Amino acid sequence: MSLRLSRRTLLRGMLGGAAVSVGLPPLECLMNQNGTAYAGGQAFPKRFGVWFFGNGVLPDFWLPREVGPDYTLSPLLMPLATHKPKLTLVSGTRVATINTGPHLSGPAGLFSGDAIQNNALAHATVDQRIAEVVGAETRFRSIETGIQPSSNSYSYSAPGQVNPPETSPFALYQRLFGEGFRAPGESTAPDPRLALRRSVLDAVGAQSQRLRGRLGSGDRQRLDQHLEGVRAIERQLQRLQENPPNLAACRRPEMPASDYPEQGGRLPVLERSRVMSDLMAMAMACDQTRVFFHMYSQPVNNVLFPNASAGHHQLTHDEPGAQPEVQAILRLIMADFGYFLSALDRVEEGDATLLDHALILCTTDCSYGRTHSLDEYPMLFAGSLGGAFRQGTHLRAMGENASKVMLTVLQLLGVRANEYGVGPGRVTDGLGGLVA
Repeated sequence: MSLRLSRRTLLRGMLGGAAVSVGLPPLECLMNQNGTAYAGGQAFPKRFGVWFFGNGVLPDFWLPREVGPDYTLSPLLMPLATHKPKLTLVSGTRVATINTGPHLSGPAGLFSGDAIQNNALAHATVDQRIAEVVGAETRFRSIETGIQPSSNSYSYSAPGQVNPPETSPFALYQRLFGEGFRAPGESTAPDPRLALRRSVLDAVGAQSQRLRGRLGSGDRQRLDQHLEGVRAIERQLQRLQENPPNLAACRRPEMPASDYPEQGGRLPVLERSRVMSDLMAMAMACDQTRVFFHMYSQPVNNVLFPNASAGHHQLTHDEPGAQPEVQAILRLIMADFGYFLSALDRVEEGDATLLDHALILCTTDCSYGRTHSLDEYPMLFAGSLGGAFRQGTHLRAMGENASKVMLTVLQLLGVRANEYGVGPGRVTDGLGGLVA
């Protein structure tokens, strides 16, 4: 019997005596052949985040000469001096997947374990896999942010399904701390309408299961992703009904400006970044989310950083010699990363800080920006996941597959994974030197 559906097909059910319905995602069976048209007392939680910047580094000025805990910070890492005891620098690894796309192959191999396909990532990224485990209890399973106005991100929920970053500090504030948010001690009662919002999916569950059994594998995956999106909204509503988590450091932050426009043709990167850092730190302090992916700057960006004579990407290719202007930009980026770490470290949680209960990965899209190389892939971690992740050291893993680092991260954050990546990116063991 052939499956007959239209793009207007709804899953229907009854809830409280009233009819309810949920629409369907764009399934393959609804499209043409080209797919272009319709046919309480718990320990402090673990957090994970990616802090990404574009255009690579200068390895000669990035890599410390010494290894182990007694290493000296390199010139580009000096802005992080106050955080050195909580840093872990990983060097010598390589992204083993094929380097067919400058500025894209590196993040694809690192975050998904595979080469790029159709100019996109072919798998869910590590942040989303972690969010499935540690983000299920929070209002927002994960948050994606950025500084430059752009819809591009290296956070993917599924093959080709990018999670666009929120780049407006004001919009991020409204989403996290606007209507519906209550800080501990605030007397505002939750919206009584929320109590009426029970799970619509429960009401249509039987029909959705019958439909799922009649779909092909690709459409089953699309339906599951669609229903999970609806379920995520319901989880947010459920969290809003509950009393806020009793976290002493949580407070409603100051509302940011409505806009941060360019000044003299230059994006106010520092101002936007630091507002975003404060908002994200408080979002985790209030347990609004436990996972984030932050695009500090885009790949191939030509942002005019302060005192730079040209755009960042242009300078990585055109500036001669030791590239002093590129060095200055990278030091500025590391200073902003340091500001974010300070925002996390100011949040006291018991006898430690939020940073101590987190693991933050700072990385970029290639090694040497001029050549787009994937050897000596830059990876800098901060935090220890409550003592599980080794910190305060420079770990040199010469020639090791960078996927081993990602497998270790997944396992330490509770993801059941015995392997990571496919093809050249596949590994079956982690990097043991990272485990405390």
